[in-house]
Amino acid sequence: MGAQKSIQAGKAKIDVNVDLSHQLREALLPSSFSLDIKHPDLFGRRDKLDVLWDHNGLSHSNLLISYLSKPTSQWLAAQQSFFLQHSVAPEITIHGVPIDNFSHSVSGGVKLSRFLVGLQLHEPPSAASTCNWTSKTSIRFEHVRPINDYGRSITRDLHGFPVTSSGNLHDDMIILKTESQYTMADDQSFSLLNFQIEQGVPLLSKWIAFNRFKFGARKGFKVGPAFVFTGVTGGSIVGDMAPYQAFSIGGRSSVRGYGEGAVGTGRACLVLNSELSVPLTKMLEGTIFLDCGTDLGSGRHVPGNPALRHGKPGSGIGLGYSLRCQSRLGQIQMNYAINAYQQKSFSFGISNAAF
Repeated sequence: MGAQKSIQAGKAKIDVNVDLSHQLREALLPSSFSLDIKHPDLFGRRDKLDVLWDHNGLSHSNLLISYLSKPTSQWLAAQQSFFLQHSVAPEITIHGVPIDNFSHSVSGGVKLSRFLVGLQLHEPPSAASTCNWTSKTSIRFEHVRPINDYGRSITRDLHGFPVTSSGNLHDDMIILKTESQYTMADDQSFSLLNFQIEQGVPLLSKWIAFNRFKFGARKGFKVGPAFVFTGVTGGSIVGDMAPYQAFSIGGRSSVRGYGEGAVGTGRACLVLNSELSVPLTKMLEGTIFLDCGTDLGSGRHVPGNPALRHGKPGSGIGLGYSLRCQSRLGQIQMNYAINAYQQKSFSFGISNAAF
């Protein structure tokens, strides 16, 4: 449920989108609004400028400015991207409170105000190469300031436990990140591997020093008219950390049937997803899915142990089905899931991108 308008201003393109789909259960909140300004040939050098502003309800906002510079020499094949971002959002995945037998999560009174600025180098595979690996390397400065529902800076949550690593009103960090991805796809199947490593560099004594590793593997293939998908994701973090850096388990992109982060919050995680999709009509498909995830017993190692205080089980399993319909508005999704506590949940949404 939404409306989108594109405006051409010279070489620049402006997309304005108003989306009401996520507000069906919260009719009193304002609809989401996004403004996307793109310029594909800045300064006549094929450089790209992208300015994206999202506003969703009373508590979510995100401003992202990205400047992409194309390689000017055959010796420098990597694309260079400078980015600046500021966002404010509730930290429901970590500090949220699970309700209704973990099927939903509500705010725990902690929001994160983030400011990031950095540089990314992206190396796509060459046209002459048979290799399907791509890599990204970035360095960024990140300033994280926890706030309460009234916008005031806080150092502790509602239970009196610290919400920053430094103990101050904010955390600062320099992060070096490398990411490698392998993709292979044809009409019958696809494969994807992804590896990410983040290293916190403590240039100052109170800056966070940590190493965070995350991986993902996905495989999909056709069996007659049906399509089978399976995936596994996991990761771990060592060194200093704030609670908001922990891995959260549970939610639509993790273990369905649970609220966001309602399964667990840990220094490590492992999540398995599997689906079987069958086309029902030309535009409608039905899917059954099975998800499971665990924090591998690492929840107690997160500062303040938010998982224990909110009674999160640490592992969970979700089973359900969904109907997905392609329309002019995007893909309409209706999901029904049940978790290990026999609690049922239903969600409805519209996405502009195909699932």
